[in-house]
Amino acid sequence: MGRLFGTDGVRGLAGVDITADLALGLAHAAALVLGRNARSESRRATAIVARDPRVSGEFISAAVSAGLAAAGVDVLDAGVIPTPAAAYLVADTGADFGVMVSASHNPAPDNGIKFFAEGGRKLPDDVEDAIEAAMSKPAVAVTGFEVGRIRRFADAEDRYLVHLLGTLEGLSLAGLHVVLDCAHGAASGISPDAFSDAGAKVTVIGNDPDGMNINDGVGSTHVEPLAAKVIEVGADLGIAHDGDADRCLAVDAAGNLIDGDKIMAILALSMSARGKLEQNTLVATVMSNLGLKLAMADNGIDVVETGVGDRYVLEAINEHGYSLGGEQSGHVIMSEFATTGDGILTGLHIAAEIVRTGKSLAELAECMQVYPQVLVNVRGVDRTKASSDEVLQAAVRQVEEVLAGNGRVLLRPSGTEPVVRVMVEASHVDHAQQLADDLAAIVKERLAV
Repeated sequence: MGRLFGTDGVRGLAGVDITADLALGLAHAAALVLGRNARSESRRATAIVARDPRVSGEFISAAVSAGLAAAGVDVLDAGVIPTPAAAYLVADTGADFGVMVSASHNPAPDNGIKFFAEGGRKLPDDVEDAIEAAMSKPAVAVTGFEVGRIRRFADAEDRYLVHLLGTLEGLSLAGLHVVLDCAHGAASGISPDAFSDAGAKVTVIGNDPDGMNINDGVGSTHVEPLAAKVIEVGADLGIAHDGDADRCLAVDAAGNLIDGDKIMAILALSMSARGKLEQNTLVATVMSNLGLKLAMADNGIDVVETGVGDRYVLEAINEHGYSLGGEQSGHVIMSEFATTGDGILTGLHIAAEIVRTGKSLAELAECMQVYPQVLVNVRGVDRTKASSDEVLQAAVRQVEEVLAGNGRVLLRPSGTEPVVRVMVEASHVDHAQQLADDLAAIVKERLAV
């Protein structure tokens, strides 16, 4: 049996992979591992429990809360709120840990369970492993008045909203017209209030969650409706969230996509100019566009690269004290204000930069030239040999010599499938495609199973 935890909690098809029994077991194990501090101080542990609006979240969060309370943990049920809101509230309330029931950008039938440690931080691998191991331990015998209490966290949204607005430090978004796509997800209630309260004129789509329509043709994985609405109403920009609102993508007034790389470039330049970019460094993954790295170099900003996944970006930020990082997909972490990616926070600060500079979003995005990026997935191969096959590695070096600093190549084995991903960037898309196809053919020949 493989590891239960993936790159972002435990995720799968609700009712099949993510069952009530699994939720109970995970909650009990989390109580044992994450509630240790409380037990050592002879007090009862407290946990924040929240979810996105998909229908299966109702029974899964109920099972999580029941499992925690049965293990002697007090539960503050925050209901439907964004993932970054749950993380913030763990820190803000001084809770021992938090649980978010969500499958993020996945379709409605999926769901997941992820944990936040004290302070609202994601769990390192060793703590996740400890929780998984604790699932096989005997249940804690908690009876009578020692069982945990489950209470509604009535002002959860308000506390998070006040926090978001406070990050703008009094800057008003008056004069801006923003279209928000809430993906029929957890941002539906909070994001429109945040932008309106900050002074912006707001038009909203994707804000009618029914438990089954989350991410369905809307949100950060489907930006076309947002782009169309921005053009239709003549807005200055559009902001797209995903189901749990930890991502943010944007479109400019002409409906052009502004992805996570461009968002990071805009924010990095702004923060650097205002002395808020710690160590004048941006953290990005190896999948970020070469244009981002070159734009940062042109402006004297260092770039630290990590593996793919916002957890690795967070690890680098936390270890070295950096203040900004993220992914091309729209996970952007502003560590001065958040312990995880926060799509609403990111959107507010993109809008703030438009106000601050007087430039349009399209003008701000000109700070970075996007290099054409081609990705070829080579299936049915032995991914474990990708880094050790000498002929293949020689072919990679040859492509790098051909690109001669005007592009790059990345060979990345999938973490879960018999797939090797070949990514090539070059100044022209046809050149990138040809190089990627040639290299993919060598991968298929050399790593065939």
